[in-house]
Amino acid sequence: MNLLAEAFAWIFSPARLTGTLPLPTAIAQHLAFTFGSVAIAAVIAIPIGWLIGHTGRGREVAVFLSGAARALPALGLVVLLVMLFGVSLKTEAAVTVFVVLAIPSILAGAYAGVESIDRSVIDAGRAMGMTEWQILFRIEMPLGLSLLIGGLRSATLQVVATVTIAAYVGLGGLGFYIIQGLGTRDFVQILGASIVIVALALVLDGLYALLARFAVPRTSARRPRSRGGIPALLGAPQLSR
Repeated sequence: MNLLAEAFAWIFSPARLTGTLPLPTAIAQHLAFTFGSVAIAAVIAIPIGWLIGHTGRGREVAVFLSGAARALPALGLVVLLVMLFGVSLKTEAAVTVFVVLAIPSILAGAYAGVESIDRSVIDAGRAMGMTEWQILFRIEMPLGLSLLIGGLRSATLQVVATVTIAAYVGLGGLGFYIIQGLGTRDFVQILGASIVIVALALVLDGLYALLARFAVPRTSARRPRSRGGIPALLGAPQLSR
């Protein structure tokens, strides 16, 4: 308990606002790596996932590549890419690793969200004369949003924890305190930095939970709540009764 109390005292100490790397700066760097990497991964993975879910093609390849990406040792890959890219491009090397780690969860969430939709809803859209693009944008994307947000949530939590290793190649972030603490055997500093990382993960997890609650359409593909049933879900005009 004394170590835990000392760790919290370390976090809230005025000394954390000064020094080589102030704590607020380290947090900002950590979040910048996290959000930047997840954003790049989303731009790559979401369109591919939607395409796989819509066409039903390439799912096996996506599953294989996702599993292979998850098996990569993050720290070893960062060091390898820094050596290949050069020290002047170590930021790009680290971000590349974080993007690779984020893609599998986002890709899985994107195509699983589309695949989970009741086929009768999509068939109804085609029967009404909707084009494939209209089906994708008006049916599959909104109704698959729940699982997509889940994929983004999983990717963000994985990346926010892994970004800690960026400090190993001198890129700052909250991992700076852990690497420094290991060298000086300052366990209070190590625990304090770890607590901050866990707190960031919990805050981000809560934000994604709120996003999932307010961004997902209330109408379910399995149980349309509108009076008009499936046509109302697809945005078709309703006959007055």
